[in-house]
Amino acid sequence: MTRILILGGTAEAVALAKGIAEGAPGVDVVTSLAGILDETPDLPGRLRRGGFGGADGLARYLGDERIDALVDATHPFARIMAATACTAACRSGVPRIKLVRPMWNRMPGDCWIVVDDLDAAVDALKTLAPPAALITLGSRAVDSFRRIDGVRLIFRMIAPPKEPLAKPAMEVLLQRGPFDVQRERALMTDRRIGALVTRASGGRATEAKIRAARDLHLPVIMIRRPAIPEGPVAATAEGVLAWLRERGFAG
Repeated sequence: MTRILILGGTAEAVALAKGIAEGAPGVDVVTSLAGILDETPDLPGRLRRGGFGGADGLARYLGDERIDALVDATHPFARIMAATACTAACRSGVPRIKLVRPMWNRMPGDCWIVVDDLDAAVDALKTLAPPAALITLGSRAVDSFRRIDGVRLIFRMIAPPKEPLAKPAMEVLLQRGPFDVQRERALMTDRRIGALVTRASGGRATEAKIRAARDLHLPVIMIRRPAIPEGPVAATAEGVLAWLRERGFAG
């Protein structure tokens, strides 16, 4: 039986697992989640939680479990996991493909300030100094904004931070996508948001904030994506399925 390991945690990984189950029911699919959430997604096949122990651990897993193909469908900003998957695949000889969702299209009316990393995003926000900013970078980014004063910082995330917020002007907004443009515009208007800080993640689930910022003529501080390792890349679950079929792994 063909066995495929999906490194998941994204909507694209879920779509791929379901696509394989529907299009190639004889394939054994294992989805691995490192994840920060307690919820178990509705997925076909088997679910694995936790890390592998770096590239060596993942390479051992690929061999021990007789994995025939590896699909890295982690978040576009999961830089370490992408490198780990690439290295482990090379060491084990298992074919690997990276599933990378398309980036949002920059449209007329967009005011993007593209920066290389989190520190540069903090510097850009400090320079803009809006009355309030909506920050959608996850809980790990909160501490980096301690050095900003005079700006109300609204951090939107899906799980609360482990540590209490450092300043009264910091606020956590717990929300989970997908989002719609009308509600995003209302949020930005009601909270008097003057800037959006986000990553160039792409994807439909969170595109509404980009469109809302465009409608309201708000600047968007956009952290660019890290480079991905060399090798096959697909933009959709359908593209990965085609790659698997070409190699005889999925029907």
